[in-house]
Amino acid sequence: MKPRELDCPGYFLQFASDNSAGICPEALSAFNLANNGFAASYGNDDATHLVCDRLRELFEADAEVFFVFNGTAANSIALAALCQSYQAVICTDTAHVETDECGAPEFFSNGSKLLLAPHRHGKLTSAGVLEVITRRTDVHYPRPKVVTLTQSTEMGTLYQKGEISGIARIAQQHGLRVHMDGARFANAVAALNLTPADLTWRAGVDVLCFGGTKMGLPVGEAIVFFDRQLGEEFSFRCKQAGQLASKMRFLSAPWLAMLSHDHWLRHARHANAMAQRLAQKIAGIAGAEMLLPTEANGVFVNLPQEALTRLKAAGWDFYTFIGGGARFMCSWATREAAVDHLAADIERALGT
Repeated sequence: MKPRELDCPGYFLQFASDNSAGICPEALSAFNLANNGFAASYGNDDATHLVCDRLRELFEADAEVFFVFNGTAANSIALAALCQSYQAVICTDTAHVETDECGAPEFFSNGSKLLLAPHRHGKLTSAGVLEVITRRTDVHYPRPKVVTLTQSTEMGTLYQKGEISGIARIAQQHGLRVHMDGARFANAVAALNLTPADLTWRAGVDVLCFGGTKMGLPVGEAIVFFDRQLGEEFSFRCKQAGQLASKMRFLSAPWLAMLSHDHWLRHARHANAMAQRLAQKIAGIAGAEMLLPTEANGVFVNLPQEALTRLKAAGWDFYTFIGGGARFMCSWATREAAVDHLAADIERALGT
């Protein structure tokens, strides 16, 4: 059944993913304005140069910046730039690179192995990372070279600055690099109220894949190398992977619009606030068990199968294979009316 509309036009029962939302107004306007006349191709246009400079200002770093079409490519070719084929990437068993990239990190790195470490609510721990690093050092075992952190995690939780620094310190002591999958980095920055620099390079992150699609862009992710040497010849990787856009301005212009006047943060704060609103309402419903703390824009709840079936039959769209329960994701486009309607339907589905 397709999601039905609420009484108010434009309110849809869509909570499966923040990818499901459309393009936010600022990004759409910039995308359309970019379609005006001619511009240099392959990233040599003014918009791309400007947004790279704007990202450097945002992160307070002289970083190398590249744009690709999607998160799978961003994570996979960024990790490939950090790893040899005989080396390994440390991640959790819930990480997107492990569960949802169809082997792309291994493919682009020519075989770098993913080594799984224990986690708490989706977050790696310093002790867990150290155990994997020191587990074996012989030539018969892949050598750990990168730790990848997801911010915010696939379970909706957030790495605090101190947690990132602690893991990064362990990594650096053993010659490893730190990669951050920031598909929902905007939500993390908004929730923690820290600067992008504080949550990345100042905490020890070497490379960030900054997600644009989930925060309201039509398409496109930014790969930010805080160590310029790591980004040397990365443009060749983008080209080889089919990720060098010929009309790059259509990827970069929406970024420029989102970064102006902190639109990206405003939309992330809204998504987080909608998730908090939903979590607070669900917490008061008898029979609804909150599985995880709501720290960003995802709400995880355990519901009986009969209730899930009723919600699906009513047209609600959500996932049940992530985090061990029903996951409801809020986006820049989620409205209070939709949140309130969902909470009411959950209560009805539980028969309370």
